[in-house]
Amino acid sequence: MTTLRDLAHRPPPADPLTLTTARVHEAEGPGRRSFALFQTLRHPGAVLWVLPAHEPQRPMLRGLPEGLSERLLLLTPKSETDLLWCVEEALRAAPVGLVIAEPQQVLSLTAGRRLQLAAEVGRTTGLMLIREGQGSSATHTRWRCAPTPATSADSTLHHWSLNKNKKGTLGQWVVNWHGASAAFNLVPKAGKRCQPAEPTR
Repeated sequence: MTTLRDLAHRPPPADPLTLTTARVHEAEGPGRRSFALFQTLRHPGAVLWVLPAHEPQRPMLRGLPEGLSERLLLLTPKSETDLLWCVEEALRAAPVGLVIAEPQQVLSLTAGRRLQLAAEVGRTTGLMLIREGQGSSATHTRWRCAPTPATSADSTLHHWSLNKNKKGTLGQWVVNWHGASAAFNLVPKAGKRCQPAEPTR
């Protein structure tokens, strides 16, 4: 029997934008970096961002949310093989709160499984920012992220869709998040309902 004392000590339910810990997730679409920055505010500790050395667009310290620049480490390996090795080793490092990576090639099933195993060992969360259609079937969740025209001058809207979920339902949300702090407003997109998760492959 559940008592009031039990209810008082239960943690609050996670909102649908929470990434499961000790798992690797994927985000695609033009707003995937905004989604990654949003997630950095929800994961305490060091944040490792792994991107190719030849990538010209990098997270700029001046535009980061408050407090993130002090715990953000950028890794810039020269090859895709080195990038995946860096991600795997970072996921195994328990003190790391979040590992973000930007692979340039399709993630194979083998690579995806290796990353999942590394995340489980290190109890670390991974987020791969992938190009369209280049994800791994081993991923825990896959998000489609895009900016949305704002309805007023003081709002910044994002459309984030959960298109693959191994352990739950799918859905899509319009998020009003200005990027400076963890505060946001979550509004389900009108006329859309959560769908059952696709079968795991």
